[in-house]
Amino acid sequence: MTKILVVDDDLALSDVLAFAMRRGGYEVLRAYNGLSALEQFAKEHPDLIVLDWRLPHLDGLDVCTRIRMSSDVPIIMLTVRDSDDNVVAALEAGADDYMVKPFSPRLLMERVRALLWQVVQEPQETLQVGALMLDTKRCELRVGDGKPVYLTRLETRLLRALMNKPDQVSHNDSLILQIWGPEGATNDMLRQLVLHVRDKLEQVAGLANLLETLSPPGYVLNTTNSGD
Repeated sequence: MTKILVVDDDLALSDVLAFAMRRGGYEVLRAYNGLSALEQFAKEHPDLIVLDWRLPHLDGLDVCTRIRMSSDVPIIMLTVRDSDDNVVAALEAGADDYMVKPFSPRLLMERVRALLWQVVQEPQETLQVGALMLDTKRCELRVGDGKPVYLTRLETRLLRALMNKPDQVSHNDSLILQIWGPEGATNDMLRQLVLHVRDKLEQVAGLANLLETLSPPGYVLNTTNSGD
């Protein structure tokens, strides 16, 4: 049975989420602070984590960052904070999704199902555009024989979508569907994700300008900017 770890120190909310997930057919594990979340993760190896930002002992961002050192398990971050800075922080820590409280348990369950479905359907492949190579299984980006740069799952999905259509415009709605699935995300979340991928392209080969922003809203991997 699919195991979901719910980490929230709000006992009433944790009860509601656990009930909804059990009704959905999932086995539910629970933790109420950051340290116990790490212990449960190491012991039980859950298939997905629902993780509150503000936790006793160790906050959700630190928990997410530590888990990402050894695992790409899907993580949904829960928070009362709704700002670009917080979206950036969640993405940098490696979260796959971000939900602002209050929200309906039904919406969370839709996000859970979408993330789990994406993990099963995720293609394991190596893509190459010019000298740029993406290993979607390892979530690694490199140029030629250079040192690989680690990507988050979301960054990998964005690059895969763009590398499958080099020099062709991918509009926001299409990218959001490919990255987050049918439950979607916001244009701001996509914009922040693009900024992170540009940083990774700069790290790997000084090629941040490969990823161009277009109007009407969309993005393109422009190989004419590769410097070849």
